[in-house]
Amino acid sequence: MPETPTLDTKEMLINVGPSHPAMHGIIRIVARLDGEVIRGAEVEIGYLHRGFEKMSETVSYNGVMPYTDRLNYVSPLINNVGYCLAVEKLIGLTAPERCQYIRVIMSEISRITDHLTCVGASAMELGAFTVFLYMIKAREYLWEMVEAVTGARLTVSYCRIGGVKGDLPAGFEAQCRKALTETRAVLKEVDKLLSRNRIFVDRMKETGRISGEEAIAWGITGPFLRGSGVAYDVRKANPYLVYDRLEFEIPVGRHGDNLDRYYVRMAEMEQSMRIVEQALAKIPGGPVLVEPESGKPVDLEKMTPPAKPESLPVMPAAVMVDKGKRGRIHEIRDRLAQVDPTLGGYDAATERQVAAGEKRVSLPPKEDTYGNIEGLMNHFKLVMFGHGVRPPQGEAYFPVEGANGELGFYVVSDGSENPYRVRVRPPCFTIMGALPKLLIGDMMADLVPTFGSVNMIGGELDR
Repeated sequence: MPETPTLDTKEMLINVGPSHPAMHGIIRIVARLDGEVIRGAEVEIGYLHRGFEKMSETVSYNGVMPYTDRLNYVSPLINNVGYCLAVEKLIGLTAPERCQYIRVIMSEISRITDHLTCVGASAMELGAFTVFLYMIKAREYLWEMVEAVTGARLTVSYCRIGGVKGDLPAGFEAQCRKALTETRAVLKEVDKLLSRNRIFVDRMKETGRISGEEAIAWGITGPFLRGSGVAYDVRKANPYLVYDRLEFEIPVGRHGDNLDRYYVRMAEMEQSMRIVEQALAKIPGGPVLVEPESGKPVDLEKMTPPAKPESLPVMPAAVMVDKGKRGRIHEIRDRLAQVDPTLGGYDAATERQVAAGEKRVSLPPKEDTYGNIEGLMNHFKLVMFGHGVRPPQGEAYFPVEGANGELGFYVVSDGSENPYRVRVRPPCFTIMGALPKLLIGDMMADLVPTFGSVNMIGGELDR
């Protein structure tokens, strides 16, 4: 009987990215394939290198804030908070209690928007386009809240050393609770569409697996680590702000695969909404400042705010500026400017609730800056070149729980107005280091859901 000829097989190299749509244009994976099975993978990063750490050395401490927005640009408020807490630790400064609650609220809203984007985009890449539209709809509800507070949706630059830019606007609590209710309704729809969907479950289950021990060895944190059964969360392990006063659970998986990471992120969004609702219920008002001379608390609600000519007609700020440029001063002389939260600032009573009472760090309220020489000089000393915030010589590291895991800022001061060194521990960097291990042994089609579960954000990865 004739022998069956042996077929000569060869492995094939396939470039996935950086132009592949699933690679976001900034990742290249050289996959070595045996048929459809991945036998080796080389991951190249650096296509979006921004030089964040080096740029931070060229500006003041508060000037770094817009750069932090561009790290994980899907949840920028957490970046703001983490950086400020590191600098405040270096200075030995604690923000007011109300400010700490505001930081928690805005951080958790950001975490939800990040998870919505991750799950929605990953589902879309597997063909579930309806889920993507639903989750972007929910993200819009929350971005409207972010815009109401900060004046921007994405590049917020909301935090300041020692506080935040402004207090929560009037009616924020009711609007926020409504947005959370609408978001829960969307998540319920998505759960029906995905969680028991045979196609989705088959594509996600038992792909991209990594054990808890292996994840720890790689330095992985966040939902990726918790999906492998390790209940590590910076908010519980090393509480900061007011997280130790709030009740929430740490969702964990059992198998460490893409499906468990999906379940963990879905559960974490519910926990974040629980945190926001508790913080809104507990956020303090009233006495938050101790009067230096008497040692008695000051009731801000009883303080008389400075008089404002409310009877004057209101004109949009853009229109007022345009008329001023044209020299039509008589048309704007008796008008008030209608400004958004970015330009509005806050009055002295509100400023004491959200900014630390430290003249060397926090900017004075607008009426002091424009109304008296002490406020003007204080503002000048904090913003002008050659002055600025000057922490003592030393170094500090502060970790916070970012949307992808432990986000840490290591700040070194030489006593000048600019940081001597700012080092970032981006959570998705360690996951990307382990990505080849996750891919080897899986099918080529499994590469897309596994990479999607990493939730790689280019600005944070390449910083």
